[in-house]
Amino acid sequence: MTERVALTETKMTLPVGISTRVRVPASSANLGPGFDCLGIALGVYDELIVETTDGGVHVEVSGEGARDVPRDENHLVARAIRRGLDAAGCAAPGLRLRCVNAIPHSRGLGSSAAAAVSGLAAASGLLVEAGVRPAFDDDELVQLSSEFEGHPDNAAASVLGAAVVTWIEDGDEPRYRARRLVVHPDVTATVFVPDTESSTSYTRGLLPDLVPRRDAIFNVSRASLAVVALTTDPSVLFAATADRLHQGYRAEAMGPTAELVTALRRRGHAATVSGAGPTVLVLGVGPVPAESREIAASLGFAAASVAIAGGVEVTHGRV
Repeated sequence: MTERVALTETKMTLPVGISTRVRVPASSANLGPGFDCLGIALGVYDELIVETTDGGVHVEVSGEGARDVPRDENHLVARAIRRGLDAAGCAAPGLRLRCVNAIPHSRGLGSSAAAAVSGLAAASGLLVEAGVRPAFDDDELVQLSSEFEGHPDNAAASVLGAAVVTWIEDGDEPRYRARRLVVHPDVTATVFVPDTESSTSYTRGLLPDLVPRRDAIFNVSRASLAVVALTTDPSVLFAATADRLHQGYRAEAMGPTAELVTALRRRGHAATVSGAGPTVLVLGVGPVPAESREIAASLGFAAASVAIAGGVEVTHGRV
């Protein structure tokens, strides 16, 4: 380690010219009743190549969000890389990032969580290449990315893949926890993505501090059932994705999204708002029929069948 890493003040500086590649999936949170505690990884991916340089932060972006994101150290992925290196007591003299984005931004598919996970996973890859330490394990990545993101459902899904149950253990500092669920092989996912965007902070602000006890009990039962539906009995997905805790309160702010969820559920599809919306997620055991897709298209939504994805992937070495 001492041959490859220089000590500068209190931080070790990584050598110039090491690199790593990261592939991270999109995610959908809540899945109806599991507000802030259920998530699933979806087969839409952002890819990232990072190389250490002799100075500065240079960011190249193509695909989703390319016109809107910063190209310097303020880029979300660059900030996450710095956070990961800092957690190991390290720094990079400079960074070159190449981001190829397929996850739509501000659509409820976990783009910001994916950016956080990709940056932290890239930092882990650089630390391995420099001989500083082993790669961050799953628990470390869940903790770091959830701290960075603010809550663990999307982040943990992108880290672990498949479906996840997440929770927070309170203490002097919150500990973010997650466990992966092995999704039943018959479960399929379809996303309906509009052109419009949504602000998570705005829609979260529409939620009340108190809800009726019957609604709380309803959601506890349905979130519990969702674990059964995802893992062993997909036949109960429709019942397991019903919600009384958050979607109704945010419906007025996302009229077309609420209308599409209602229309799809009337036709027997297990439709939910994906995260804070405006994307709609349908979980099922087969493709959504053409007539339902046509209804979505009439409301401005593009349908895509997507795989249930594995977790973040890191390729070490020259890339």
